[in-house]
Amino acid sequence: MTSPFITFTREEWAKLRASTPLTLGEDDIDKIRGINVELSMADVEQSYLPLSRLLNLYVRASQQLFSVTDTFLGKPTTPVPYIIGIAGSVAVGKSTTARVLQELLSRWPDHPRVDLITTDGFLLPNSELERRGLMDRKGFPESFDRRALLGFVAALKSGVEEISAPVYSHVTYDIVPGERRVVSQPDIVIIEGLNVLQGGDVGTYVSDYFDFSIYVDADVADIERWYVERFHTFTRTAFRREDSYFRKYAELTHDEADRTARFIWKRINEVNLFENILHTRGRATLILHKTGDHQTEQIKLRRP
Repeated sequence: MTSPFITFTREEWAKLRASTPLTLGEDDIDKIRGINVELSMADVEQSYLPLSRLLNLYVRASQQLFSVTDTFLGKPTTPVPYIIGIAGSVAVGKSTTARVLQELLSRWPDHPRVDLITTDGFLLPNSELERRGLMDRKGFPESFDRRALLGFVAALKSGVEEISAPVYSHVTYDIVPGERRVVSQPDIVIIEGLNVLQGGDVGTYVSDYFDFSIYVDADVADIERWYVERFHTFTRTAFRREDSYFRKYAELTHDEADRTARFIWKRINEVNLFENILHTRGRATLILHKTGDHQTEQIKLRRP
């Protein structure tokens, strides 16, 4: 069966870096690396640097198209940002991928202003989720203010000079009242979230506004293990904060934490993965498949 994707091994993909210089150092990598996510300099060089080169070529082509349109209309048009969507399961490493690309892309002279927005900010406040009986469905499509998220992305593609998004705290597990993330005339905007590649037969979806999309993939057994490992880390760190929503988990024994994490994964995150996330993988422009040690193993690029 013919595939819409061209498949590359890590070694084949790495060669597509060409002469692109590596602009990140070890200190940069340490700042970008996520909780329990192994990010090596080799993976940045062999996986993300070629991807940044590809995206740079796409963005430059998009910018040239604006110039062509200006010539045709005889007047300047309002530039709009190039939007990249990044999707995948909880604990798969989406945020790390987004931060690496933000850093690499912002170092290209053609598009120095790169903003990163996570869809967590568009989750409904806990008070509203409780009112609707959706606290156990947090992260599922119905737990988001999808109209607000769609409006935000549509405004970006309309050339609005300045727009803001709500801010979410993973410590308090809620929207931060009165706090906003301002985006002002960026060259590129990266939108990272669980369900950003969701589509359908009717209506308009956030993914309809993406110029390029990435699905971060891994075997489900590996993702579950990463989730459990991250939960253990949080019991020793973030959960111990007095203002943490999950303060009750801070005193769990290792075995109790293990059982709790696996219960949450099976009851919520794995269900969400199979019901709403995994089937969007085939809609991505590019699929990054990771091995059990978080290193990229295979890249699939959608054919033009």
